[in-house]
Amino acid sequence: MKPVIVVHGGAGRIFREREEGCRAGVVRAALRGYALLKQGGTAVDAVEEAVRSMEDDPHFNAGCGSVLNEKGEVEMDAIIMDGKNLDSGAVSAVKCIANPIKLARLVMEKTKHMLLTDHGAHLFAQAMGIPEIPGEKLITERSRERWKKNLEPDSNPEEFQNDYAETCLGRTDRR
Repeated sequence: MKPVIVVHGGAGRIFREREEGCRAGVVRAALRGYALLKQGGTAVDAVEEAVRSMEDDPHFNAGCGSVLNEKGEVEMDAIIMDGKNLDSGAVSAVKCIANPIKLARLVMEKTKHMLLTDHGAHLFAQAMGIPEIPGEKLITERSRERWKKNLEPDSNPEEFQNDYAETCLGRTDRR
């Protein structure tokens, strides 16, 4: 059977100046996951690699480039599932970890839990040897600009968010 992988870059709309980077990021993520499948890796291996690729790409709002919380900090969530046995693992409100998808997979494979959050996820990451990075390294100029705009009086964060990822899914309504 020939392996297949499908990757999407989020939901919403992307501004024209970001289209090329977003499309390239989705293709790169799919190719990385596909390469693992071709080498005999599992579907979970491929998913983790594809998501990790997007977490490392500042064009997406995961990992580097994450949306900032009200305090201007990066707090991330990730979930992964194994379709063979329906096992899943998730983390929420994690900080200072470049690839939360890796931590979510470890939750799935190394604990009886489905979700670890905030301090518990942090302690688990330390126990698993997941390296920490300074939170500032996950903040992009675009994230900081969005955060500042959302703090303005009468701002509509939902409206601004909707302008984020439409292009990675296709722009059939405007061509």
